[in-house]
Amino acid sequence: MRIAVTGSIATDHLMVFPGRFTDQLIAGQLDHVSLSFLVDDLEVRRGGVAANITFGLGSLGLHPLLVGAVGGDFGGEYEVWLKEHGVDTGAVRVSDTRHTARFSCITDQDANQIAAFYAGAMAEAADIDLASVVRDAGGVDLVLVAPDDPAAMVRHTEACRELGVPFAADPSQQLARLTGDQVRRLVDGARWLFTNEYEAALLLERTGWSEDEVLARVGTWITTLGARGAKIDRSGRAARTVPGVAGVAVADPTGVGDAFRAGFLAAVSRGLGHERAVQLGCAVAASALAEIGSQSYVPDPGKLASVIARHYGARAATELAAVLGAAP
Repeated sequence: MRIAVTGSIATDHLMVFPGRFTDQLIAGQLDHVSLSFLVDDLEVRRGGVAANITFGLGSLGLHPLLVGAVGGDFGGEYEVWLKEHGVDTGAVRVSDTRHTARFSCITDQDANQIAAFYAGAMAEAADIDLASVVRDAGGVDLVLVAPDDPAAMVRHTEACRELGVPFAADPSQQLARLTGDQVRRLVDGARWLFTNEYEAALLLERTGWSEDEVLARVGTWITTLGARGAKIDRSGRAARTVPGVAGVAVADPTGVGDAFRAGFLAAVSRGLGHERAVQLGCAVAASALAEIGSQSYVPDPGKLASVIARHYGARAATELAAVLGAAP
């Protein structure tokens, strides 16, 4: 399966606060908050949702197509890094005037995060003609529409419908910026819908739909549950929760959801069912969680197989062997 991933490409500036954000909030004073956190560490890493997911897919042996907008500062080290990990960057648009997007995030000792995202060149993503991209690539089997410039997300989704190309909806962080109409247009007809628990509630609020109404419009709704794993929902079927990988030392939660999506899509691209796909997604996410930075983990086939066998059993490891065996 050839997968195209549309969405953000960015650099991550990751900081660690040794205390708890909640200890700094004063009851009755939340209407005029002014806080500054003295952080102990700063890591500058490669990031952006689409880049993170394609990195994971490429590291698992696929050859994903990255679709997004960057500044002139993207060329060189970052682009070479992605190519070395199996990512096709031929559809990346380079802005003449803007810098590549930047994600700045502070994480406290409870793994809570406060973040800001500067769009930069991502604002030009809506100028990308996905139909031309797909044609030039010789066709794709699936488009994952990940967080991006809102207009670009809607345009890419509409292009998938017009082209008859299956798509997956991953609005995640952009739900805060999207209108109800935009969210409805992004979700309707998706083969897979990805959210976490908070995003699932926000999606229902934005669309005005019930859970059943969402499920009537998508193939499968995957809701990640943090350490508890992920829930699989399909219309007319009982929801099923697949447990996560326990006992992972948390180094940095940034990009863990992107790693999950890479593992999930790598599994379904090779014909495996949703349960196995979630299990691989959780195993890859655990690898990412144990490292600092969204693209610092190495999805080693042997280690992943061991994790899967230990947490999900020998049969799961055997059935996922074809996916793990394809990883470089």
